Amino acid sequence: MVDQEVTATSAPDASTTVGVRERAARSDAQDPRANRARRWWHLDFGGLIGGLILAAVAMTPSLMPRTDLAQGIVSGVAFLAGYSVGAACSSVIARLRPWSPSRRARVVLRSIAGVILGGLLIAFAAASLHWQNDVRRAVEVPVVDAFDVVLFLAGFVPVVIVGIAIGRGIRRLFRVLARRLGRGWGAAVTVVGLLAVTIGALALAFLALDRVYLATNGQVADGVVEPDSGFRSAGPESEVRWDQVGRHGSSFLAGGPTADDIRAMTGAAAVEPVRVYVGVANAPTVEERAAMAVRELERTGGFDREVLVVATTTGSGWLEPQAVDAVEYLHGGDTAIAAIQFSHQPSFVSFLLDPDAPVASSRELYRAVHERWISLPPSDRPGLYLYGLSLGAHGAQATFSDLSALRAGTSGALFAGSPNHSAMWRELTARRDVGSPAWKPVVDDGREVRWLSEHGDFDAIEGRWDEPRVAYLQHGTDPVTWLGPELIWASPEWLEPGQRAPDVSDSMVWIPLVTAVQLVIDKFASDHVPASHGHNYGDVYVDGWRSVSGDADLPQDAIDRIQARIEAYAPTQPTGRYLE
Repeated sequence: MVDQEVTATSAPDASTTVGVRERAARSDAQDPRANRARRWWHLDFGGLIGGLILAAVAMTPSLMPRTDLAQGIVSGVAFLAGYSVGAACSSVIARLRPWSPSRRARVVLRSIAGVILGGLLIAFAAASLHWQNDVRRAVEVPVVDAFDVVLFLAGFVPVVIVGIAIGRGIRRLFRVLARRLGRGWGAAVTVVGLLAVTIGALALAFLALDRVYLATNGQVADGVVEPDSGFRSAGPESEVRWDQVGRHGSSFLAGGPTADDIRAMTGAAAVEPVRVYVGVANAPTVEERAAMAVRELERTGGFDREVLVVATTTGSGWLEPQAVDAVEYLHGGDTAIAAIQFSHQPSFVSFLLDPDAPVASSRELYRAVHERWISLPPSDRPGLYLYGLSLGAHGAQATFSDLSALRAGTSGALFAGSPNHSAMWRELTARRDVGSPAWKPVVDDGREVRWLSEHGDFDAIEGRWDEPRVAYLQHGTDPVTWLGPELIWASPEWLEPGQRAPDVSDSMVWIPLVTAVQLVIDKFASDHVPASHGHNYGDVYVDGWRSVSGDADLPQDAIDRIQARIEAYAPTQPTGRYLE
């Protein structure tokens, strides 16, 4: 009797449960959009754990100070990487575990994990302010008072939403194709389709960027006027057209010190410096541009000067004013600087689209100039020097097979902020003397090549420095130099104990993938710190050129005035020495 009552009592409950499920199913069927939305935005718990942990870890410091917006972008990218790994691990665990926790247990575990992760994020956000100020003090920029959560979220949330939406879309596409074609064909079609879409999107993006930079290249900077000097390309009797030299070419040709400026600065005799520049619009091929540059050197008397510099530009055709002006001041204007433009795009775009362009440009200009230079009587030849900054430094180095060939074919070379992928730089750094750090190496006791980060570094190496001299200007906080593919999976030497530069934060640690993402962001901020840090070398160009090419026996007070003048070019001035 009791059993019957129990059965009778439990039957309605079971039917009621079934009825509720059926109604819920019918409700979902009637409103499929709501059901799809729930599935679409449901976050995998394992992925959420991995993502939040990596997003918090990404708040740790790197080489350059980051704004809160940039920090949000870095943490967003890190979240997506952590989410992918966490979701994959969660899926594997779910398939392998022999039991499934109850609904209540899952709620409790998730609540505990949520509290822990929330506390972790708050702790790292608070620590991030301290870390970023530590980096700011190291590179001599003002500290900040607070962490701006709104700006952080403005960078973090869009990256995460877009990234997850793309991932969900790819997964859904694969499932649809797998049902219709089978898993193998579905995977193959998905991968091929993604590659096609990605390549197409990148092509459109780069095409749009190209149009923008092409338009910018055709504009002359404010205050820049066409030169009226016969010692400049685009001046009187020059075959180089002013309206085709590009934005940076026009600034170079119209800028720099005059003979009067140099006399006033040094108190010594001076002549008008020669500046030769050929833009991409001036001639269609790199060979024609190089030949035109040589004709311009002949027209302006560049081969009759004391110092002849073959300069390789950056991606957009820029030559750093501190570098070119410094050598003109030091030699009383008895100089000629020749350069040709190889692209109208900034370095990062130019390198992705045509990584061989700076090499071909530098090699052809050097070949054409050297061919004319070597034809002169030895006693009449000017000193022939190479110069390049960043991508220009890469192109200039790649012109030669090795250091010996470089020294045999020039009177010396000055490279600033060499990119990590430069073969000569990597080879020299790898064979540095035992005990010298990666950020300031010593090779063969400094007999042929030396590195400088701050005043006095060249002279700190005992022993002779044979001519021709090769000099690298390099900072321990320059992300252009330290961002390489190995950073994704291996800790770099320059972060090891005893290898750190004094302006690298002690709090910076290597994190797989995350550190590489951080340095990508750092590259865009590396010019916005004072000279002596990052990708700015304005404070050491005078030292660099004096060591490589000499200084026309100028007195020390004149050198000091030139140094002060060149340092004043920097738009960002230091707040205090980081060694104090």
